[in-house]
Amino acid sequence: MSERFDPGVECCEESRIHGDLVQSVREKLPDETRMQDLAELFKIFGDTTRIRILFVLFEEEVCVCDLAETLGMTQSAISHQLKLLKQSGLVKARRHGKSVFYSLADGHVRTIIAQGWEHITE
Repeated sequence: MSERFDPGVECCEESRIHGDLVQSVREKLPDETRMQDLAELFKIFGDTTRIRILFVLFEEEVCVCDLAETLGMTQSAISHQLKLLKQSGLVKARRHGKSVFYSLADGHVRTIIAQGWEHITE
């Protein structure tokens, strides 16, 4: 049985394996656990509400009340998304009196958002 290729995707005209290249790349691939972790991280970025929250935090450290007001959402909905973002290591919390302020966890999160934005706006 012959393989079928998507006509919209360019493919090689002949099937020829470049063994040295394949071996070189295989040696550099991360293990499956690390790739799964990376895939899970990118799933977190796959939700518009979480992206909106991250964009607010890109600009300023804010409390849940301010996030809810800014995004026109309930505090409960915001809290649910913040929990996922915190579990993923993308945001951190700081208590000040009776308020809890959230911010991006580190510069890596800022870089991911900025580079993603740059990519889609080119």
